[in-house]
Amino acid sequence: MQKGTKNPGIEATFKSLDTEEPVDIYFYRPVGYGWALLFRKLGVSPNAVTIAAVFIGIAAGICFYFQDITVNVTGMLLLVWANSFDSADGQLARMTGKTSPLGRMLDGLCGNLWFIAIYAAICSRLFPQWGIWIWILAAATGFSHTTQASMADYYRNVHLLFLKGKAGSELADSATLKENGRKMSWKKDFICKLFDSYYINYTARQERQSPELQQMMKIIRLKYNAEAPGWFRKAFREKSLPLMKYTNMLSFNTRVAALFISLFINKPWLYFAFEITVLNVMLIYMIVKHERICAQFTKQLES
Repeated sequence: MQKGTKNPGIEATFKSLDTEEPVDIYFYRPVGYGWALLFRKLGVSPNAVTIAAVFIGIAAGICFYFQDITVNVTGMLLLVWANSFDSADGQLARMTGKTSPLGRMLDGLCGNLWFIAIYAAICSRLFPQWGIWIWILAAATGFSHTTQASMADYYRNVHLLFLKGKAGSELADSATLKENGRKMSWKKDFICKLFDSYYINYTARQERQSPELQQMMKIIRLKYNAEAPGWFRKAFREKSLPLMKYTNMLSFNTRVAALFISLFINKPWLYFAFEITVLNVMLIYMIVKHERICAQFTKQLES
C-alpha cells in the first residue's frame, strides 16, 4: 500500500489528462474530489463509496420506469450523483493509496448494476407497447454495452501503462490473475475467489478481442523484460492518444447524454438503438485502429 499525500491537489487524483474528457475535468473530478476529501476526513473507505454509488445508481434506474418527466429528472440527478461517487472512490483510493484489485472489480460492477436497473426499468415501461421484443432489444444492447465499456477500459489502461508505468495503470493479464487465484481457496476465501473468477474472465475476454496487442505485449515481456523502451513509450502515446476520445465516449458521458435525451422526448427505446448502432461503430473503429497500431509496433520491436 502506498502512503497518501497529506494535502493532495486535484490533479494528483486524476488518472491522467490524456484519458480525461472535459465533462470529467470540469465537473465530475472537482465534485468527486470534494467528496473524496470529505470521505477521507470521515474515514470512509473507497469500497464503501463504491457500494453507496451502486445503490444510488440503481435508485436512478428505477425512476426511469415512470413516464412522469419529474420522476425521470429525479433519476437523472441521482445518476449524476452516483457517478460523482464513482469518481470519488477512485480519487479517494489514489489520494490515500488504498487501491486494490477488489476495488477495481467493484468499480466495474458498479456501472453494470446501474445499467441493468436502467434497462429493466425501460423494458418494463415499454412492455405494454413492445411486448417481449423490447427485452430482446435490451439484451442485445446490454451485450454491446458490456463489450464497449470493457474494451474502452482496457485500452485506457494500456495507454496509462506506457504513459505512467505500472504504478499509474490498472492493467492486468489473465495468466497472472489465474496464478494468483490458485493461491486462494474456495472454502476459506469464497467471496474473494468469486470476484477473482469474474475478473479473470473479464480480462480474458479483453485479451481475446485484442490479439495484435497481446502479441506486442509478449514481445515487450520477452525481449525487453517487460520494460518498454523510452522511444516506444513516446511513440505509442502519440498513436494511442487520438483514440482516447473513443474510450471516453464508450464509457459513460456520451451514452448517458443519449439516455437523457431519449427520456426527455419520451422515446427511451432510442437509447437502445443509439448503443447498438452509433456506439458499436465507434467500438469497431477503435479496435481495428488499435490493432493496426499494435501490429506496426510489433514489427518495430522485433527488429
